[in-house]
Amino acid sequence: MEDGSHVEHTIATPTLKEINRLCTNTLVTHLGIEITEYSKNHITGTMPVNENTRQPMGFLHGGATLSLAETIASIGSAMQTDLTKYHVFGVQVTGNHVNTVRSGIVTATGKLLHKGRTSHVWDCDIRDQNHKLISVVRVSIAVVEKK
Repeated sequence: MEDGSHVEHTIATPTLKEINRLCTNTLVTHLGIEITEYSKNHITGTMPVNENTRQPMGFLHGGATLSLAETIASIGSAMQTDLTKYHVFGVQVTGNHVNTVRSGIVTATGKLLHKGRTSHVWDCDIRDQNHKLISVVRVSIAVVEKK
């Protein structure tokens, strides 16, 4: 990985409770997304499959799945970026939906593949409660200096 030391945190990493509280009153809470685990190169979160995340035919909506993956990657990048100096933005989300699910909870696991000075790349696997792979998503994050 390229050295991204200039974007390292200068403050303590927030707790999972604090991370989830920061998402209040956003798309993240509307979809029921909750971050459940975080380390420097790995982040996990869950989302219910319900009336807020299903498409009209009753299956998990692909857009909700992509929103989950982008949320996971964006928070993962934010947790290792000095947010007093930089913004993080999802700039590309590409997914393959390989299975369907109608109910329960899906879990997204994001793994940091690349941490550069101005970009991060994450791979996210989304699985159902039986660990069946639902979607694989790659998310590119831009790290942009505040003006």
